[in-house]
Amino acid sequence: MHATLDGDAVRVDPPGRERFYDSRGYGRPDGNALDLAPVEAAHLLFRDDLESVDGMGFRAFLAATDCTLPFLVYKDLRDRGFYLSPAREGWVDAAGAGEENETDATGEADLVVFPRGKGPWDGAVEYRVRVLGERETIPAAALVDADTLAVVDEESELTYLAVERPELVGESATEVPDGVPAALLADRVMLWDPPRALYARTFYGQPLDGRTADGALQCSLVEAAYLAERGAIRVDAGYEGIVERGRAVEGERFDRRLAVYRALREAGVVPKTGFKFGADFRTYAAVESVEDLGHSEHLVRVLAPDHAFTPRALALDVRLAHGVRKRIAFALTDADGGIDWLSVSRLTP
Repeated sequence: MHATLDGDAVRVDPPGRERFYDSRGYGRPDGNALDLAPVEAAHLLFRDDLESVDGMGFRAFLAATDCTLPFLVYKDLRDRGFYLSPAREGWVDAAGAGEENETDATGEADLVVFPRGKGPWDGAVEYRVRVLGERETIPAAALVDADTLAVVDEESELTYLAVERPELVGESATEVPDGVPAALLADRVMLWDPPRALYARTFYGQPLDGRTADGALQCSLVEAAYLAERGAIRVDAGYEGIVERGRAVEGERFDRRLAVYRALREAGVVPKTGFKFGADFRTYAAVESVEDLGHSEHLVRVLAPDHAFTPRALALDVRLAHGVRKRIAFALTDADGGIDWLSVSRLTP
């Protein structure tokens, strides 16, 4: 069969619908004819199911339409047994997003993938895929609207990343003392005579001798600001003095990190420094005693909402977190302390 370019679509005359849509889920029907997106036409040309588009074979068509990266992803997912569609308005039923995805089925996606055994006529969506080359960037806001990233590296190998909206909640103890004297020293706060439970039970700070919960306790500035805000510790400079010191040593990031620290503690999650893992925090969902401390579950990076990710940095974060048996979570925190949570992990479709 032959086809023709018609604007940004490829037109296949009857019986195009019967041959390609009804049996294999390609394109958008128009009566008995069929409109194909360039990536679909490229795949049919590659398979020799179409002979040409305006006289162009596969090689010429791929060069003319510049859809190489989407084609590589489209072909891989077809090879894995999925039917899929370009994420064009009107080509995919928005109801196909399902109850769990309240956004449009297309959103910021490039391809919409249907569950195995289903097609565009079934109203169900398995993945909404954004296609990226390894050197591109993607705004954080776009990650919210595409639940899967398909990254094509320079050797045309594919990596799929799942994007989720995690809920970080826990059951850690939240009791704190009242008005414990403390001293602001450089970029930390020292509690010379704290109650033992502050570290041993609720996991604030780090013992000065590093071995026992008895004796002096060192707190980071975010820990100290949170404790001072709740009235648990008392420093001469007050809560405002701790915050000012935090801003002096790390700029506006301090306010973002404090907002995330506060949100995690109030959700029953204990955040501790994630410096050794290149993150802002590592988290514990259920701390009853530091003597029986479980494994931390997440690494948290605090970012501004307008942050742009590179696929290489995402892959590095995901690989590092997986290597230490954790998941990476991103806290997109605005200037007013509002937080959008994202989690990214490897996916095998």
